[in-house]
Amino acid sequence: MAPTRERTPSPHPAFEVLGHGLRLSPWDPESDADAATWLRARADPEFRRWNTPLKPVTDLDAAHASLRAVAERMADGENVAFRVADAVSGTTLGHLGVNAIDPVMRVARVGYWVLPEARGHRVAARALALGSRWAFTELRLHRLELGHALGHEASCRVAERCGYPYEGTLRGAMFQSGTLDAFRDVHLHARLATDPEPGDPR
Repeated sequence: MAPTRERTPSPHPAFEVLGHGLRLSPWDPESDADAATWLRARADPEFRRWNTPLKPVTDLDAAHASLRAVAERMADGENVAFRVADAVSGTTLGHLGVNAIDPVMRVARVGYWVLPEARGHRVAARALALGSRWAFTELRLHRLELGHALGHEASCRVAERCGYPYEGTLRGAMFQSGTLDAFRDVHLHARLATDPEPGDPR
């Protein structure tokens, strides 16, 4: 029997994080419930309007594979992906990612999405505030960047509410909706560990 190769533990473990009425915890790639939620989110027209994944997720098998890839990047210390859930009921509300972690420059990019039924309750803002504090303290990052497609006003408001001021427009920095052959501009926001703590996102 071939020896089993053990995976090196991630240098950026995703602890469970509680606050603002939310629980942030890792997605489970082997959970059918998590995979079904991942699949449903990617089929949502609003998600597809603002995001263009490199690999489409069109069925449950593809959702499991996508979540396994997320877990592998976490194990390698590249990203941290949180399932955002209600702290009391445990109901999944959305996702928060701390992506493209650069431990030398101590910078990363944050992104999020919220399920349709959870919108209108400031889930994104609460998750971003909670995850940002975690990234600054646990990962010891200095700068968090947040980019969203030009015209995504809701994401602009979330960024500003969570202490991410607008820094400029990046030309052609994101794929157009539904295609990998055309590009659109991106609003860049960022927050530093030394910036003042913003108010309560609720």
